[in-house]
Amino acid sequence: MNIWIAIGVTAVGCYLVKLLGLLVPAGVLERPLVQRLAALLPVALLAALTAQQTFSANGALVLDARGAGLAAAALALVLRAPFLVVVAAAVAVTAGVRAIGG
Repeated sequence: MNIWIAIGVTAVGCYLVKLLGLLVPAGVLERPLVQRLAALLPVALLAALTAQQTFSANGALVLDARGAGLAAAALALVLRAPFLVVVAAAVAVTAGVRAIGG
């Protein structure tokens, strides 16, 4: 029963946050600082999630094949490779390091 209460509270909370976003005056949303933050926030959140998923296991810092794959993807991005090449490089390097024993 506690799970359903948590799900209900979370659903109501999400709805209220969305409603609050709709009630923000347009003048606030047109400010340059707000527009810059709105553009950068998804990038920061994605970077944080990627770092957490890459370097964490059971709450501990881990350096394994995932880090090598991320480094390969970063290098491919710096070289301006297409998205599919970036993903393929990350997959290939991660698989290679795991096959070697890392």
